[in-house]
Amino acid sequence: MATTTFPKKKAPLNAKPVEYAPRDLEVKSYLPEIFRGVAVTMKHFFENTREMVRGNRPDPVLDRFDDGITTISYPEQKRPYPERFRGVHRLTTRADGSMRCVACLCCSTACPAQCIFIEAGEYPPGDSRRGYERYPVKFVVDELRCIFCGYCVEACPCDAIRMDTGMHAAPYDSRDQFIYDRDLLLSFTGRDGTYETANPRHEPGEKTHPGITREHQPH
Repeated sequence: MATTTFPKKKAPLNAKPVEYAPRDLEVKSYLPEIFRGVAVTMKHFFENTREMVRGNRPDPVLDRFDDGITTISYPEQKRPYPERFRGVHRLTTRADGSMRCVACLCCSTACPAQCIFIEAGEYPPGDSRRGYERYPVKFVVDELRCIFCGYCVEACPCDAIRMDTGMHAAPYDSRDQFIYDRDLLLSFTGRDGTYETANPRHEPGEKTHPGITREHQPH
């Protein structure tokens, strides 16, 4: 007949509670420390104000405006964005109007937010680009998920995607309107007003291409 064994009870721990130093009402209220912090803040405030009035310290806010006005009437008045501002995405084109994107998926792979979706397709038979180049049947960017890091622009080997539109995402009333498809991305222009890229590359099929193919590359 099988016997049932029960685990032995562990001896109670011989532990003592941690004793804290006694704290009076002044320490518990934190009022002295609050007053000390406010005093330090006001000290720096008055010192910096005095130096700016004397002209010894530049004002980081007012110096940006020639007339000294710190407010603007948006959207009638807009501040100019810096040259390296990352705006809404756009897809660039070649001189003949065709898309530069070859659907290599480098941008969607490099995207940390996974906001780019690409469905690649082959060119029809008879097209000179068939066999060595593909095109995006679908190219979708979710502007709500995008963190505007610029990794997609850096990863693209064809300079097909850019963030030089100088525009920020417009306010919409539904999530679907923040999903930018291929045709919408192709409709945006750069700051210069053109659809082509500002950094053209010499690709196979173009007259300026050096003519080196995979078979003729040095090993």
